[in-house]
Amino acid sequence: MKRLAVYCGSATPEDPVYIETARLVGRTLAERGIGVVYGGGRLGLMGAVADSALAAGGEVIGVIPDALVGAEVAHKGVTELHVVSGMHERKRMFTDLSDGFLTIPGGVGTMDELWEAISWAQLGYHDKPVGLLNAAGFYNELIAFNRHMIEVGFIRPAHAGIMIVDAGLDELLDKMASYQPHKSIFAMKADDL
Repeated sequence: MKRLAVYCGSATPEDPVYIETARLVGRTLAERGIGVVYGGGRLGLMGAVADSALAAGGEVIGVIPDALVGAEVAHKGVTELHVVSGMHERKRMFTDLSDGFLTIPGGVGTMDELWEAISWAQLGYHDKPVGLLNAAGFYNELIAFNRHMIEVGFIRPAHAGIMIVDAGLDELLDKMASYQPHKSIFAMKADDL
């Protein structure tokens, strides 16, 4: 993995575990020689990931909608900053520029990015690993809900392993590096569905 799209919040929650997690992610990716592709912001966890990766000598590519540049939240110190017209173009560029997706704590936008990466993997728009860092148990309920969707049958057995989960960053990155792509829906016949 040469680059990972990092999905995370632009907020800074009161509990310092979240900002420390973001800093760890940026630093660790840079130390592993993995570039960061992210939302291009300077605030919250986004900014912490970018700043930590840059401080450790890493590559950081931001992709930000022009409306957010106008709101003065763009990080001007990244390696590359791509300004796009909207969220669809932004997420497409995340997919094109990265070799996988790493989600750390965040809110609604982070969830949108995570689920789209999983959905696109199921369908066959990409075959890249989708990792979820369960820092401080933040995603416990989401992981349980994903398991529920599998048990009920809304996620096919062939796709049950798309979301790769770990509470430890190094362990998660190792799992992502060894990910074997599944059979996508586009490659299946109607009888398989």
